[in-house]
Amino acid sequence: MKKVEVYSHPGCNFCQQAKALLRARGIEFRELDIAQDRQLMSEMVSRTGGRTLPQIVINDRAIGGFDALIELDRNNDLISLLNQQ
Repeated sequence: MKKVEVYSHPGCNFCQQAKALLRARGIEFRELDIAQDRQLMSEMVSRTGGRTLPQIVINDRAIGGFDALIELDRNNDLISLLNQQ
């Protein structure tokens, strides 16, 4: 199973939408709440290069935020990415 991680914050609407899309597709993910651990923000920037939320990482590959996730889903590339070896 591929590992999906979502850096998020409880007050972030785009974070909520990204998590809802993943749930709707039956994709399990690990939420990394930067409100609970401020060091996660530095980790997120280092890992993804992104400073906005959410930041989504699939199998250690940063894909970007909610817009990137939507684009992957619309193009039917999200499941393909998850199924890559």
